[in-house]
Amino acid sequence: MPRYRPPAPKKSPYITPEGFERLREELDWLWRVRRPEVTRSVAEAAAHGDRSENAEYIYGKKQLREIDRRVRYLSKRLDELNVVRERPRETSKVFFGVWFEVENESGETFVYRIVGPDEIEPSKGWISVDSPFARAALGKAVDDEFTLSLKAGEETYVITGVWHESPHT
Repeated sequence: MPRYRPPAPKKSPYITPEGFERLREELDWLWRVRRPEVTRSVAEAAAHGDRSENAEYIYGKKQLREIDRRVRYLSKRLDELNVVRERPRETSKVFFGVWFEVENESGETFVYRIVGPDEIEPSKGWISVDSPFARAALGKAVDDEFTLSLKAGEETYVITGVWHESPHT
């Protein structure tokens, strides 16, 4: 039975300046610090003789493959990203990179920031521009409503605030 997987949907090429810098720093750290460390440990493990039963050697080689895979991904991805540096002129609407607050039908409020798919962090409320929630919120202004279809049914949200700087600073 073939192990065919359909290709993943193409990610949006947008990223915030901070997100681009983090990816660039990760690539630099992997290439200049982490890879040489692991290479040294693999060389030391290989010097101990039989490699077929040497767990340190086998694990080190696996780490090198993972590092190299990530380096290849980051190198390619950084070349295709578009850094969104310009702030939108319309400051009361939800656009890429801004923070916004929504209130659901139950009166609960949530703060989100729309970012590129490479920089999402759910614990911070950073959601991908490709997500259905972000797509529904884009272009909406304070007091605008939008409805999102969820598995449990439809949920309506109201935009209650928009900020160009983090509201938590």
